[in-house]
Amino acid sequence: MSMIQIIVKGGVMMIPLALCSIIALAILIERLISLRKIRINARTFILQVKNLLLRKRIREALTLCKETPGPISGITRAGLMKHDRPREEVKDAIEGAAKTEVYHLERYLGVLGTIAAIAPLIGFLGTVTGMIKAFMKVQALEGNVDASVLAGGIWEALITTAAGLSVGIPALIFYNWLLSKVERHVFEMQESSNELMDVFLDRETDNEN
Repeated sequence: MSMIQIIVKGGVMMIPLALCSIIALAILIERLISLRKIRINARTFILQVKNLLLRKRIREALTLCKETPGPISGITRAGLMKHDRPREEVKDAIEGAAKTEVYHLERYLGVLGTIAAIAPLIGFLGTVTGMIKAFMKVQALEGNVDASVLAGGIWEALITTAAGLSVGIPALIFYNWLLSKVERHVFEMQESSNELMDVFLDRETDNEN
């Protein structure tokens, strides 16, 4: 029996499971591409910005932020746009930009996590409905069935469970893996924003003196 025939035997619940697998794969590819594009050396970038700020070359620092992809450059640019404002306004700008960047980093992860959770449940539902059909057939034949007929109905019902787990387990693995990457970016953003605030505080102190 070919794989296609086995899938067909799984019944109607194989359709949402197929959709879940396609969506999960599309999200994985999209997130991998997006996270790859924003990968930079955060330490080097922040040092470059700090050096430009210390030399009061704000325009060049803004240009560097525009040319550098990623959330760190986004929050840095937001802070630089408020460089001549009080510390609290700079802090609010950085925090607001950070929330926006975190939203973009976590985009579609909720969908992937939902797929990881519901795919096995859909598979179990398919198994339950398949078992119901199998025993309805046994009842219709008034129990005059041999073990092979009953076993055939049961293994067909179990196909959806196997399919649901086959979709849900990889989806959960990739969800946690992508979440760890997002958390690393968030941590780098927090470190960078703290360093930027220190630089702005030093500049305010110099201006007061």
